[in-house]
Amino acid sequence: MITAVTGGYVVPIDGPPIQGGTVLFDNGKILAVGPADEVTVPDGAEVVDAAGSWVLPGFVEAHGHLGVHEEAEGWAGQDTNEMTDPNTARVKAIDAINPADEGFRDALAGGVTSVVIKPGSGNVIGGQTVAVKVWGRTVDEMLLRDPVSMKSALGENPKRVYGDKKVMPSTRLGVAAIIREALTKAQDYKARRDHAHAENTPFERDLTHEALVRVLDGDLPWCQHAHRADDIATALRLADEFGYRLVLNHGTEAHLLADLIAERDIPVVIGPLFTSRVKVELRQRTLRNPGILARAGVRIAITTDHPVVPINFLVHQVTLAVKEGLDPEVGLRAITANPAAMMGIDDRVGALKPGLDADVVIWSGDPLDVMSRATRVFVNGQQVYTFNAETGLGETEDPYYRG
Repeated sequence: MITAVTGGYVVPIDGPPIQGGTVLFDNGKILAVGPADEVTVPDGAEVVDAAGSWVLPGFVEAHGHLGVHEEAEGWAGQDTNEMTDPNTARVKAIDAINPADEGFRDALAGGVTSVVIKPGSGNVIGGQTVAVKVWGRTVDEMLLRDPVSMKSALGENPKRVYGDKKVMPSTRLGVAAIIREALTKAQDYKARRDHAHAENTPFERDLTHEALVRVLDGDLPWCQHAHRADDIATALRLADEFGYRLVLNHGTEAHLLADLIAERDIPVVIGPLFTSRVKVELRQRTLRNPGILARAGVRIAITTDHPVVPINFLVHQVTLAVKEGLDPEVGLRAITANPAAMMGIDDRVGALKPGLDADVVIWSGDPLDVMSRATRVFVNGQQVYTFNAETGLGETEDPYYRG
């Protein structure tokens, strides 16, 4: 059935806001977005009155661990890092996601409908990331794209993990060497593979090398965990050496190198921003970082790194970044269109426009106002979350129920 969300203050993200706008969708896709006098609501359509509300696309979390780092499950639900080898490029986050993780319901309450789920930062090369919707029975039903990127880490985490084991890498220079070695071996592997194909001779495949060849070929961006400015400089250096598409993740001190990052047109996924300075790398953590980078011309996204910060607080991080100088329009793009483009899923999500998935969120007011809340959430055109004003509780549809 066609659904029409009418009368709201529509913020399409890819165009100017529309007072009293209409969003029309059917079969999981947006059909039309525009002023009421320009969008015809067909007879028999289900009409959702959004008068007095704001209507936005579902937010996109560019870096989280939903379902692989389950909340309140301890060891049993901890599948974030395969910390038995510093190079686990062959592992895939999709194989460890539990859609029953409570964080998926929290995401809906915070207006988040899509998330890029990544392995953690315990390894130098952590593995392949995946983009999913936040509602469904299986990750296969929720899938947006797999894989989305390759996760890698510089700095304290991998040197601590493997230093404690008294094996390489136990230093920053060792971490960088692991990356160079892995990518050089991948280059050699590709040459042997291509030669074998040309000669029509048998070739033994290697899943680790195959994954890294996709990075070298430009198919997968390299999501580089890096906090400190010197680690960010190393990330730039390695990207220059091997020519892969770099996306900086966390970027705690990225504002100190804003001009260098902007010159290379490298996007930055910033955050989490609601944390204490629990390690040396975080000494320069500041809510001013997003605004400084954006003004320098860097394309930014903002992340919770869930469960480091609960995913439903994604928009609140934007609010406080706006308080510290980030332009509000850029702030909303940092959790919609920007992360979608960085992760190559902007053909599906990140804005309200015809042809994209009908991930539509109705807010009680401006989502940057901490008193506003998501009141209705549609994923692929299906209403899956409603805030019950009488009970003061959110109600999520059960994806397993097929009554």
